[in-house]
Amino acid sequence: MKAVAAVFVFTALTLPVSSEARTLDEILSSKKLIVGVNPTLPPLGKYNEKNEIVGFDVDLSKKLADMLGVELEVVKVGSPDRIPFVASGKIDYVMGAMTRNPKRAKIIDFTVPAHTEVFGVLTTEGKPYESYKDLNDAGVQLVQVRGTTPLKFIKNNVAKAKVLLLDNYPDAVRALAQGRGDAMIDVVDFVGEHMNKHKNTKWKVVKAPVNVYFCALGVAKGNDSLRNWLNVALFDLHRGGFIDETWKKWFGIDMLFSVSPSPYF
Repeated sequence: MKAVAAVFVFTALTLPVSSEARTLDEILSSKKLIVGVNPTLPPLGKYNEKNEIVGFDVDLSKKLADMLGVELEVVKVGSPDRIPFVASGKIDYVMGAMTRNPKRAKIIDFTVPAHTEVFGVLTTEGKPYESYKDLNDAGVQLVQVRGTTPLKFIKNNVAKAKVLLLDNYPDAVRALAQGRGDAMIDVVDFVGEHMNKHKNTKWKVVKAPVNVYFCALGVAKGNDSLRNWLNVALFDLHRGGFIDETWKKWFGIDMLFSVSPSPYF
């Protein structure tokens, strides 16, 4: 009985949660790679003038599909349904700033990181800030976007600073460029295209980040054949420079914290 129980437990732990998830061989046989992309997270994903989803996530997925020798099908996903879609096998993997964390890892598996996101401080040259802690001063004027998550961080960690709230990121970055604020705390990578519109501004990203998030491709639990291939492919794309080049194409700046390709995964 103990032996049978042990075999049952081992099998339960090693079988995929979703019987619908397609293996690498099934993807190759179908000649199609189905990927979930969130079009509300530009420039990772967004709609173009033809109402097609484009962006960094799509370009990376096209490259992966080419490497597999299959066609790419992009499926629109949102934040609430992206994990259920991949867990149930509706898509082969999901993108859209999929930060790895223990809670999500209970439900899906992750590849090696595809990119990073730096939650940090954007300011201009000449400002003396070396850490977000330097902003906790009544003489500091932060510029932030109304309703965004960094506001909670500011309230808890740099409450002494004054905060100018604006309606969107273009306005917030413009205010910094015009000297109407000293700094902004946010995911700096995502404001690169707005920074580039102010050619005469000498931007400075504080070297000490608040946090660095590692974002990977999410696959169905136990789909090791696909995940292992993706790991090898991402290693080659990092080492060859494709990912860094594609990031700069869409974000307008270099990835602030590059993913160092490691052969051990």
